[in-house]
Amino acid sequence: MEVVISFDGVPLPFHIKVGLSDTIADSRRAAVEVKNEDLELQTWSDLPAELLELIFSRLTLDDNVRASVVCKRWHSVATAVRVVNQSPWIMYFPKFGDWYDFFDPVQRKTYSLELPELSGSRVCYTKDGWLLLYRPRTHRVFFFNPFTREIIKLPRFEMTYQIVAFSCAPTSPDCVLLTVKHVSPTVVAISTCYPGATEWTTVNYQNRLPFVSSIWNKLVFCNGLFYCLSLTGWLGVFNPSERTWSVLSVPPPQCPENFFAKNWWKGKFMTEQDGDVIVIYTCSSENPIIFKLDQTLMEWEEMTTLDGITLFASFLTSHSRTDLPGIMRNSVYFSKVRFYGKRCISFSLDDYRYYPRKQWHDWGEQDPFENIWVEPPKDFSGFT
Repeated sequence: MEVVISFDGVPLPFHIKVGLSDTIADSRRAAVEVKNEDLELQTWSDLPAELLELIFSRLTLDDNVRASVVCKRWHSVATAVRVVNQSPWIMYFPKFGDWYDFFDPVQRKTYSLELPELSGSRVCYTKDGWLLLYRPRTHRVFFFNPFTREIIKLPRFEMTYQIVAFSCAPTSPDCVLLTVKHVSPTVVAISTCYPGATEWTTVNYQNRLPFVSSIWNKLVFCNGLFYCLSLTGWLGVFNPSERTWSVLSVPPPQCPENFFAKNWWKGKFMTEQDGDVIVIYTCSSENPIIFKLDQTLMEWEEMTTLDGITLFASFLTSHSRTDLPGIMRNSVYFSKVRFYGKRCISFSLDDYRYYPRKQWHDWGEQDPFENIWVEPPKDFSGFT
């Protein structure tokens, strides 16, 4: 179809038609060029802050530092999500075989590692990257570092109905192991050992009620003392230097009555952070309640914020960290992964909700020896 260009009904000469067409084309081309120039003027620093946070949170510490010197805006975002501390990983113990899975919640990656050294053993506790393990058939107790494959043997000891913990890495001269076992309503048996010892030392202590010893109790080492949270919420304290045991006159944390439902004792966790003893209570679909021991007033104080701290809760051992990616701060991460092994269940105190939504977990249904949080060495990037 021919298009005739006219002015007041009079057809324009051909050369005018061509000139007008060229002018229109030039105008369109200029508009496109201006738009392209505007796009070219946009730089990486113009990316939305949310996208920058997502990118920078997945960088290693060295790459994060390099990115932070690009410009002021990148520096602000990079430092906000910078990982100074290494996040604990979840270690899964297989029901059969020698292959173990390790899940990194920061990179959301899973690594598989064959560890025949752990055959026939069950995990008891972890700290500073070391596992404490026990072989029920032989009563063999030993330390194992899954990142270095180093083994440190301990004297044989029957650990059937007691809880156990240790103070620090077994390579330290200050390492002490502790077990607490119920003897009677008024007596607990406390056994201690250390790397290089030839035997365990066991002493019975008078146990002031209403403290009740149980395999469901929690142990943590804090400020040179072992704290033991009883089934009913009372706190026992063992001083390894003076070899003394006492039960603090601190009433248990106050939880709503619906927290004491079926298997309620499996849904509590204890850790320490910078000298503070912290307890986490969970119950099915209810939001967790977190308490900190006020050692001045000798009472439990409910925490509505963690001030940027991240807690990692598992049945046998729990940990705390500072300076993790921004999205992980002020949250509790549980040792359960959803979405085909891509995301931990967590609870945010900022948003006061679980992530993923409605992904709370009934701890009464989980095998307590199925997994545990373990701490990789600093800047550890993965198994090769």
